[in-house]
Amino acid sequence: MEKFTLHTGKPVAIDRANIDTDQIIPKQFLKRVERTGYGQFLFYDWRCYSDGSAKADFVLNEPKYEGASILITGPNFGCGSSREHAPWSLYDYGFRVIIAQSFADIFYNNSLKNGLLPVALDGSSVSELVTGSSQTEYTITVDLEDQIVSDGYSFRAAFEIDPFRKYCLLNGLDDIDLTLQHEDRISEFEITRHIPASSG
Repeated sequence: MEKFTLHTGKPVAIDRANIDTDQIIPKQFLKRVERTGYGQFLFYDWRCYSDGSAKADFVLNEPKYEGASILITGPNFGCGSSREHAPWSLYDYGFRVIIAQSFADIFYNNSLKNGLLPVALDGSSVSELVTGSSQTEYTITVDLEDQIVSDGYSFRAAFEIDPFRKYCLLNGLDDIDLTLQHEDRISEFEITRHIPASSG
């Protein structure tokens, strides 16, 4: 997993509450076995017509937001089914940070395990960032080490994160990497464990 320490990027806002995982990545695209390749299907029903052509009036299709890496959105983001494909698709599209007033618990934890940083801020802070995101050349900086979100102007807000998950992100450790930190002990156990002889 890629380390996350400090990220500065272009934001884009989808200012809607209760965006569920079926809107983030519709179920018909859950057939891949890899974690990659889902970005092209992110918010597919909102981004595209049934023939696959882009809807010009959807914010992610606007040229000014090309390359956006910070998504600002409404409360209870990631609700619905627990599919891990939702953070995979957001990350594969290019997002590194999601800022919202609140997140569904399973989505929040899945994001952290996949290198995507969900940042919960109060409603007025989110609204201020939504307004700022419409400005040309506007960027947001998210400092995980100091747990601060800023915009280079007057905005500055602190956010909370579980210390263990913060440690994992800062060091680029997913669940497999955490297990491999004990590789020597695992190998020793495999060598020394006693397997009883079969009674058959």
